Amino acid sequence: MKKRALISVSDKTGIVDLAAKLEDFGYEIISTGGTLKTLKGAGLHPIDISDITGFPECLDGRVKTLHPNVHAGLLAMRSNPEHMAFLEKMNINTIDIVVVNLYPFKQTISKPGIELQEAIENIDIGGPTMLRSAAKNYQDVAVLVDPADYAKVLDELANGGITKETKFYLMYKVYQHTAYYDTLIANYLREKQGIKFPEKLTLAFDMAQSMRYGENPRQEAVFYKEPFPVAGSLAKAKQLHGKELSYNNINDTNGAINLLKEFSEPTVVACKHSNPCGVASDKTIAGAFAKANASDPTSIFGGIIAANREIDKDTAEQIHKIFIEIVVAPSFSKEALDILCTKKNIRLLELPDIADPIPAGNYDMKKVLGGLLVQDFDDNVIDNDKINVVTKKAPTQAELEDMEFAMKVVKHTKSNAIVIAKDKVTLGIGCGQVNRIWATKQAIEHSLTSTKGAALASDAFFPFDDCVRAAGEAGITAIAQPGGSVKDELSIEACDELGIAMIFTGDRHFKH
Repeated sequence: MKKRALISVSDKTGIVDLAAKLEDFGYEIISTGGTLKTLKGAGLHPIDISDITGFPECLDGRVKTLHPNVHAGLLAMRSNPEHMAFLEKMNINTIDIVVVNLYPFKQTISKPGIELQEAIENIDIGGPTMLRSAAKNYQDVAVLVDPADYAKVLDELANGGITKETKFYLMYKVYQHTAYYDTLIANYLREKQGIKFPEKLTLAFDMAQSMRYGENPRQEAVFYKEPFPVAGSLAKAKQLHGKELSYNNINDTNGAINLLKEFSEPTVVACKHSNPCGVASDKTIAGAFAKANASDPTSIFGGIIAANREIDKDTAEQIHKIFIEIVVAPSFSKEALDILCTKKNIRLLELPDIADPIPAGNYDMKKVLGGLLVQDFDDNVIDNDKINVVTKKAPTQAELEDMEFAMKVVKHTKSNAIVIAKDKVTLGIGCGQVNRIWATKQAIEHSLTSTKGAALASDAFFPFDDCVRAAGEAGITAIAQPGGSVKDELSIEACDELGIAMIFTGDRHFKH
């Protein structure tokens, strides 16, 4: 039988050179549609698929390769005499190499305003079918979906033939490719129908980069991004300066960005190990940085800075004085870059949409051993309709604003969490404790300035009145907490005794 290769690609990168070399190796080329025209235009000698099937392309090109003369040529096992006898009887030639990549469904649905019917027309049928047929018979058929593999296959052909190991690897790439493709289609159709949690969840990600290491140097790690990363997410950031990011860098920076999205006024978030260590809002970003830094100058060392305004010269001069791992902001002025780029190890990330809210429909996911936890993002802070003033003393407007500010921060702090704030600056943050009184004491003890007149926010209810009494001793005058404990009355009575205003928000903000 003749040596044959079937080539039908949407991505024509390197395809002419590949086909030319295959012809040099004695292969007949079978092709379709636009690929056929491209190869003929390059002076090659491909055979039209219709000459193989004995049937014209039809239904606007929907049916081209779905034919026994194609699939029998792909699936026949060369070591099976009955298979080969059947091919000879039916005058069907084997196909030894398949080069196929699929209709650009991803590119199609990424266009703004795409109509459903156009998306559907870009669902490839014949391509995946040929790929799966060829890959199933990998011992006899080499199947290529990635132009990056062309050189390896040609090199092996020049040295005696494509190895079984390479064919097996190419088989794996086919099923990975078609699984990704089908996942894009399924998720597009799921979103069109408003299905939030499907019975079977399939997810698609693209490798963005290998990490230097994982959480610890002995752990390998990779960063994958979604096919269509959310605007304002770390996957969309452009690195302007500094060495490559590590696993911890990405995890910590992601936490800083998510917290920053809670604020509209000029705000700086400092994070360390995924917990905020200093947050401040001000009229200018330089002022916000100064206040965030002053709130905990020890913990900010070696931390992450996220800002929702351009990093200007004044801010850069402050940052330059301390060791910061990463600064992420919508932009950097030229003067700021001139200053910060003198620091060799600092990473500067530009993310123009950093302040954009997380759009509805995105998952918050956590991998656990043997499974995957999936939930909505916690997209609320304080619902004004749920606020209940439960104490005799009502909070002032300034206290309400500080309670809301503190609750925004506590929402992004590992539980159990307590945040103390005043004048839209964090004073003390208690995080990751196994009981709430320890988190409260930690926040108070870590406050570098007086907490008199400050507001306190708790991510969950107070089971006892001990947190209220510790807050009273620290001079805190306003508390925000969800409420809902069977012993709420103890905390309310303690607040009334100590002259503290307390509101119940009705919403818990655990972060585990």
